[in-house]
Amino acid sequence: MRPTKKRTIRFDPEITYFKPRAVPLAALEEVSLGTDELEALRLCELKKLEQTEAAKRMKISQSTLQRILSSAHQKITEALIKGKAIRISQINNEK
Repeated sequence: MRPTKKRTIRFDPEITYFKPRAVPLAALEEVSLGTDELEALRLCELKKLEQTEAAKRMKISQSTLQRILSSAHQKITEALIKGKAIRISQINNEK
């Protein structure tokens, strides 16, 4: 397996946990969303950047950005559909 390339993250989330309302945290399963996934979502979905520009800002290839976005979308969808909590966690190779 190839080593993971360092990714530039320029966003530090203040809130790192989301859960369904009125459900105790102890009763919930959770999905873990990496800060690289959150940054990719922020750049592409919130700032409306093209994937090529977002990839440049994160200093990764466009195909890597696409894989990160796909993973993030899958995790968020799973949390929403199955009522899971979302935990935003630091990735080990942030720059």
